[in-house]
Amino acid sequence: MLPDFDNNLSITKICYTLLTKKIKNIMKLFKNLFSKPLSTKLTVTSSNGFHLRPVAKFSALAKSFKCDVSALFNGKSVDAKKVNTLLSLSLEKQDTFTLTTQGKEAQKALESLQTLFGRLMKEDMEIRETTKETTTYKGKILEGNIIAKGIAIAPAIAYQTQTVTHDNKLTFDKALTKTLDDLEATYMSHKNGTDAEIYLAQKELLLALNETCNSLESLETQITQESNKLKNTKLSAKIADYQDILKQVKTHLGVEIKLLFPEHPFILLANDLLPSEIALLEETKVQGVVLKETAANSHTAILLRASGITSLIADTSQIPLAKEVILDSFAGVAVLSPHETDKKKAQQLQKQYNAKKAHSASKRFDKAVTTQGQHIKIFANVGDVPSAKLAKEEGAEGIGLLRSEFLFKSVKPTLQAQTNAFREIFDNFDDITVRTLDVGGDKALPYINIPLESNPFLGVRGVRLFRTHPEIMEEQLHAVFLASKGKKIKIMFPMVSSVEEFTKAKSFAQNVAQKYNIDISNIDFGIMIEVPSVLFLIEAFNEVVDFYSIGTNDLTQYLFAVERTHPLLKVDELSPVVFSALKTVITKATKPVSICGELASNTKAIDKLINLGITILSVSPKRIAQTKETIRHV
Repeated sequence: MLPDFDNNLSITKICYTLLTKKIKNIMKLFKNLFSKPLSTKLTVTSSNGFHLRPVAKFSALAKSFKCDVSALFNGKSVDAKKVNTLLSLSLEKQDTFTLTTQGKEAQKALESLQTLFGRLMKEDMEIRETTKETTTYKGKILEGNIIAKGIAIAPAIAYQTQTVTHDNKLTFDKALTKTLDDLEATYMSHKNGTDAEIYLAQKELLLALNETCNSLESLETQITQESNKLKNTKLSAKIADYQDILKQVKTHLGVEIKLLFPEHPFILLANDLLPSEIALLEETKVQGVVLKETAANSHTAILLRASGITSLIADTSQIPLAKEVILDSFAGVAVLSPHETDKKKAQQLQKQYNAKKAHSASKRFDKAVTTQGQHIKIFANVGDVPSAKLAKEEGAEGIGLLRSEFLFKSVKPTLQAQTNAFREIFDNFDDITVRTLDVGGDKALPYINIPLESNPFLGVRGVRLFRTHPEIMEEQLHAVFLASKGKKIKIMFPMVSSVEEFTKAKSFAQNVAQKYNIDISNIDFGIMIEVPSVLFLIEAFNEVVDFYSIGTNDLTQYLFAVERTHPLLKVDELSPVVFSALKTVITKATKPVSICGELASNTKAIDKLINLGITILSVSPKRIAQTKETIRHV
């Protein structure tokens, strides 16, 4: 009889796990005897709570430090290096927790995690309720909340699944590995989209679960326990991510839950959907989706918006099955038993919407020219090589803001790696503006040590890094110079508050070029206008800069002294104060001025910006077509 290798391996793994855990506990006890814990309090300011995606990023950075990292809330302390345990705190808006680090890199970890947390809260914008349009129908109306806008006309069907078993199943360990590989592959294929981080977050969640689970039964138990902790909280929508992971692991274990769809067009009704099921829907004849229990900020909702599937949150039990329904998610309604006039109206709206969408897409490579014949250049804000390629595909005429932080991840990039990445982006465009490294404040990197600051947003960040980390800035500029050969490149310094700061940074850059014997006559130098003091110094800056780019996001928050994601205080980016500041710059500037903040793609602001004299707008790649189309009607 042959030995049971799989069983022996499982016993070995269990013994190894127990032994490793015991050794870790002994080491932890020894370390705690000789090191002092450091703590700080962090408050959740995002309306979405401290949910899976930011938690995954936070835990990933925590794991990079050689020290213990824990989070304490309501008397419960958890390991902050594990996504599932940190998520189990169910931290909601205005909750304050204590972050504690202890060990060799405790100080560095505390500072980096604090600044990362600030950035995560700032970036995690609230999903705003979409404004509903007013459309009158004769049929019975079911109101709901909009997920993704559109018009759908088709019979409604209920969510149905079928369980299928396969013989070619994997062992539990291999099933976990295959699921992790699948999530990584899905992340890479979606890297250009807003949905990419969802798959990366699910991968981090599964990695954390893998540390304590050695069988399907233990994984199911752990997921049930973690899901129960999230019930009836702001983070309950993330339970679907746990279920999604479990489903994918089961599939590789030979138990596949298949969704059943008809061959004809349909509107799908379900309580909720798993994030991974949206990709399956895209391959069917789905016209629309109505979900009963999802949330506007759930990963399922985010993926529905990214896919463009007309969708609504409403009471699906009120919708008759197998009968034609109109789903109008512009108005936020489902029309039950629609009249013929309702169908004609919906068909007309659908035709207009599709034509408008197709028109904008087809003309995305055309210039944006106003009704008065003025050409407004539309550039893109990009953060890495994939987003630069997407910008090219979407019709960008150049890059108005290249955020160089994409190269600076958990490991410091080499000169060659930076040069290669910059060169790949430069090859796609003739007009490119590179923003020098902007870390500090709300952006943390483990190898850039910035002392803990009481107000990081007003501390060492942006151009001030030339003073504190000259070696890193020198290498970055060296890489830009090497990659720019044969190209006209603009280099922009962020967070400049005085003429002296700019001249010192430019002199630093020129010294780098001289040190490596590089001709930089092809390089222009300018500033990103974010600090209000610059508004009073435009005439002086005219003497030294080659261009200006206005970062309206930070400029607005500094003008009003209100952080953009503050839970209680709100700032109106369309305030007359903002436009008065812009007018000051545009009127006094004798060098080219562009805008690269969110205001540049705000359809309510574009005509005002053009009337002020702005001729270059830089927006996110996905907003290029819409921005160009808006300009054509100004």
